[in-house]
Amino acid sequence: MTTTKYGTIYEAIGGYDTVERLNIAFYNHVAQHPDLTPIFPKDLTETARIQLLFFVQFFGGPRLYEEERGHPMLRRRHLPFEITPTRRDAWLECLEDALIEVEIAEPYRTVIYERITLTANHMMNTQE
Repeated sequence: MTTTKYGTIYEAIGGYDTVERLNIAFYNHVAQHPDLTPIFPKDLTETARIQLLFFVQFFGGPRLYEEERGHPMLRRRHLPFEITPTRRDAWLECLEDALIEVEIAEPYRTVIYERITLTANHMMNTQE
């Protein structure tokens, strides 16, 4: 994780409470996006809970995801889902909207978006 004068991105943006607000905003967008709803469950409660654990860890906070679920193995865990370039873009759009909605300040908004974009690109496993 990239460190800042505040330590980590997690600390710089406000810790758990901010990451939780970001995750809630993100899943509110995911739940309504027509390109994403086909690959997500109708009830996003558990999906969002797991994503929160991942975001906390990914941004440099406590390793909650690994404590509960082991190594992320993101690509492997996402192979059952058809992740196309369109779905990648939709997912990133939802994240960008959530970053703005929660008012994540620069340069952290850009750093988060760029790091997540690398991960999202890695998750693609199906062409259009």
